[in-house]
Amino acid sequence: MSFCFLHSSDLHLGRRYANMAEAPDSNLRGRLIEARYSVLGRLAAAARAAGARHILLAGDTFDTPTPSPQLVRQTLAAMAEDPDLSWWILPGNHDNLREAEPLWDTITRTAAPNIHALTEPTPHCLDQDRNIWLLPCPVSWRAEAGDPTQALDRMQTPEGACRIGLAHGGISDFTGQGAAIAPDRDRRADLGYLALGDWHGRMEVSARVHYCGTPEQDRFKHNRRGVALAVRLDGAAPPDVREIETGQFLWAERVLDLTPHQDMAAAMAQMLAPDDAHRDILLRIVAQGWATLSDQHDLAQAAGTHAPAYGYFELRTRDLGTQYDAGDLDEIDHAGALRHAAQTLKSAFEDTSQSESTRKVAADALARLYAYTREDTTR
Repeated sequence: MSFCFLHSSDLHLGRRYANMAEAPDSNLRGRLIEARYSVLGRLAAAARAAGARHILLAGDTFDTPTPSPQLVRQTLAAMAEDPDLSWWILPGNHDNLREAEPLWDTITRTAAPNIHALTEPTPHCLDQDRNIWLLPCPVSWRAEAGDPTQALDRMQTPEGACRIGLAHGGISDFTGQGAAIAPDRDRRADLGYLALGDWHGRMEVSARVHYCGTPEQDRFKHNRRGVALAVRLDGAAPPDVREIETGQFLWAERVLDLTPHQDMAAAMAQMLAPDDAHRDILLRIVAQGWATLSDQHDLAQAAGTHAPAYGYFELRTRDLGTQYDAGDLDEIDHAGALRHAAQTLKSAFEDTSQSESTRKVAADALARLYAYTREDTTR
């Protein structure tokens, strides 16, 4: 008989989004914080829809080792709403055992019977009849040396058991400490499935090793809403893994290639489909190529026209080169102080002996000067 469970990770409950810019009266940060909390309900709904009675959280349920008592209590209350769903919570690097010892003590003492804090690397039986066992690898320290899944090889389970590993970490070592997870850990530890957390993007390492990614995205990188994985195990066959969308917000980044004297408003409109605009879409447009000062002004104007329709809208022009037409400086001023300032900035940008950052500052200042003078003439 088959066995189904839900695999999720990296909820990062309590993240504050302090560096996220927001328009006046948008309350974007508040909406992002609430979306992370409300994903608990969406995970429960996804589990029920898939016919799963167990939700496995592969680390970083909380963003810090010291979440507020209010957040902890509300989180446990949300998980306890459906007693038929069991939550299995693994400590990750953000909420590791040592720094977050009071947190895990609170969960262990006060959580409802359907909530399990996995603070020891010992097997837990998920289904006695089907002989299904969960093998957790809790993270003790924020930065640990060695493969955090090594303990899986030594965990003992009954003969013929279906073994599910649960761990948090990367299969690539970015620290130089040799802390990468072996990508073939499923074979070494005789696992039916290895549920991993830490990477916020969805990734299949192999048929039996998967990162689910965060269920609520938090960065311009993956260009899709967050998902959870409904995993079905049936004997020795490879698991059936199905993605279930759980994210409220879409963080999207798009590249806009430009050429001088292009219709900037049309180029922007062509990229933004009418049904694209939504308060739950956070959009970053990365302009690249070349544009004149006049083009850049028109591009900024087009961005300002579309921005209010989105939850967040950013036009990034640091990769956009400037082509200076003879008439550009004339539009700033034919003579006088403004023309002198414009010429000085143009010369600074064209001076290849200057550092790249200095030339970039000069180019940005000249573009801003041009925009100011254009605004004055259109008032």
